[in-house]
Amino acid sequence: MACLGGTRSSGGGSCCCAHPRRAQGDVYPLDLHEARAGYSCSLESGLHQTHPSGAAVLVGGYRWGAAATPKFAIVPLLRRRARVIMGCRDRARAESAARDILAELGPCAAGSAHDGDLLVRELDLASLRSVRRFCHRVLQEEPRLDVLINNAGIFQCPYTKTEDGFEMQFGVNHLGHFLLTNLLLGLLKSSAPSRVVVVSSKLYKYGEINFDDLNSEMNYNKSFCYSRSKLANILFTKELARRLEGTGVTVNALHPGICRTNLGRHVNVPLLAKPLLSFVSWAFFKTPLEGAQTSIYLASSPDVESVSGKYFGNCKEEELLPKATDDLVARKLWDISEVMVGLLK
Repeated sequence: MACLGGTRSSGGGSCCCAHPRRAQGDVYPLDLHEARAGYSCSLESGLHQTHPSGAAVLVGGYRWGAAATPKFAIVPLLRRRARVIMGCRDRARAESAARDILAELGPCAAGSAHDGDLLVRELDLASLRSVRRFCHRVLQEEPRLDVLINNAGIFQCPYTKTEDGFEMQFGVNHLGHFLLTNLLLGLLKSSAPSRVVVVSSKLYKYGEINFDDLNSEMNYNKSFCYSRSKLANILFTKELARRLEGTGVTVNALHPGICRTNLGRHVNVPLLAKPLLSFVSWAFFKTPLEGAQTSIYLASSPDVESVSGKYFGNCKEEELLPKATDDLVARKLWDISEVMVGLLK
């Protein structure tokens, strides 16, 4: 067992999202055996069979860079003739990423009957205004939506607020996706059978939902507030699945694994520890391609066509802690989130 370490939060009180038995600080247990175990998924019967005419897939919150996990989810979807919409905060970087993705497809990308379309659209999940503008455009331009992948993630950033005044991790990781999904539900329902895929994290285990301080204004611990946002992802998934029963729209959450991406750019690592962490990451962490497998599986496999409200890791359903299956908390979080994003006044 190893640990990722970083700076400790200021303030003497307990963090609103701290695990009651864990000291405050940017420290999580890291199971190196689990990190790369069982990443491979069988996708022999993929998206082209589930949606023969070519699926419309929206990736909300594309993270750029050569090591971005979403890139490796998008490539196989395009090869299955999907029409993929990348929602990205930085359009210039996103267009560069799109060129990389098309290059990854190789010479068959131009005019091949086996490749789909890739579109770049501006989407900043830290701005509810941007989310509404993005969804308005999607609803105007797209006749169908077969898969929505809620992918954006802010990890252990210093205390900052979104454009709308929400704590950044909760605002982007939960509220931004909450509004995005709700505004596109009508299109998803009319396109049924369709799917919502929510990228969460096994670190949800260290989060707690404190309704008295959802904005972390009394105390902020960046590690445990990230975990709280990931717990919120799962509670959102459970409640949305309940509300979508009988509609033909399924929703499932997943843990992508510990991947070699730039998601941890805000983690403070002592200078002398960086070479060790670099070695550990290359030796034990999943590659972005491996980390994308469960997202691809939930987006495309007929094995989960009628499965909803579940949590997956390494393309297999995993059991959740009781705090992630509390229906009363899930419904209360939904009701409060509706007010926070302006769906209810």
